[in-house]
Amino acid sequence: MGSYRARAALLLTVVLWASAFPAIQVSVAGYGWAGLALFRLAIASAALATAAPLVKVRRPAMRDLPPIGVSAVTGMAAYQLLLNWGELRVPGGTASLIVVTNPVYSAIIAVLFLGERIASRQVIGGVVALGGGAAIAAGQGGLRFERYALVVLAAAVALGTYHAAIKPLLSRYTGLEVTAYATWAGTLLLLPAIPALAHAWPHAGKQAIVATVFLGLAPSALGFVAWGYGVARLPVTVATGSLFLIPPIAVLIGYVWLGDKPSLIELIGGAIALAGVAFASHRPSTATVPETGITNVEPAQAPPARAPSAR
Repeated sequence: MGSYRARAALLLTVVLWASAFPAIQVSVAGYGWAGLALFRLAIASAALATAAPLVKVRRPAMRDLPPIGVSAVTGMAAYQLLLNWGELRVPGGTASLIVVTNPVYSAIIAVLFLGERIASRQVIGGVVALGGGAAIAAGQGGLRFERYALVVLAAAVALGTYHAAIKPLLSRYTGLEVTAYATWAGTLLLLPAIPALAHAWPHAGKQAIVATVFLGLAPSALGFVAWGYGVARLPVTVATGSLFLIPPIAVLIGYVWLGDKPSLIELIGGAIALAGVAFASHRPSTATVPETGITNVEPAQAPPARAPSAR
């Protein structure tokens, strides 16, 4: 029964994180890319602050403030801003196909700054995934690269950097604690967007309000809790493998909700990117390859199996 519940939690996570991409399209039209980033993180921060006393979130040590700051800048502020900006023109489903390449950048950063080794299959898979992302960017702009697709690609790089930045923190804190620290710090970094949010607020419309509240509570808060529950009870390879379902579900939700129809080259590029990431992430049972990053499309990390918040 526990395994079924864990798999159900992973399925819930996948659906919630996939739905975030089309929801951003609705929200960004009302609040703008900067106002939406602040509003969404503020809602997530409030939800995490409510949960913090219940799960006994600890104060971070002074020595950990720098990596927390890096994670806040990359995975919260930069990722949110860049993804929102990119989705001004790039459909949510297409954006998810680009963002799924983020483990490639996480692996590169882990090799360069964390001293980790990288397997040949990760190099090959990374090159293939990058090629798929480039195909999507080209497909958005015809014979030229669409700059908004490249902005989404930059968001994927920021997310990959976030994964590498929090890896040392996850050895000392639970996943919920790390996410809370990064979310709260990221919200503070986005406070300069208050004028933009205040200007857009009266004209945002009901749909944008509902979509943004959904983004803050469901993909950012509930999605993390469900992810933590599932990954604490199943092998990491099973949990991370389920995340490859996010792009096709995001494309489907975008089509049903917003009528977005990705082009053939975007679908082909997405398939190439997914294949590359899957190849790079696969670890044969006989191999002992150090893990270089955690695949994710939302900036929320899996807590260690011992984390009380995930039990």
